[in-house]
Amino acid sequence: MCRNITALRGLEPAATPEEITAAALQYVRKVGGLSSISDSNRAVVDAAVADIAAVTTRLLAELPDRKVPPKTIPPLRRPEVRARMHSHD
Repeated sequence: MCRNITALRGLEPAATPEEITAAALQYVRKVGGLSSISDSNRAVVDAAVADIAAVTTRLLAELPDRKVPPKTIPPLRRPEVRARMHSHD
């Protein structure tokens, strides 16, 4: 289905809007039981992702700093994912 959602709080540098949106999409796909997004459900998925990304951004801004960074690296920061993303340029 979809990957686990990784912690974004405490990243250095801080989580980017792209990382927050990617986490929101993973959440929506998991909760919605969606292995892919079809044309028939794209609008509702996009709206949910935007809402969740906005709330997540606020949450990360309002939580106190972490004393220890997250144990896992977000997918968009992993070398193998970045290489795939840049190979499509």
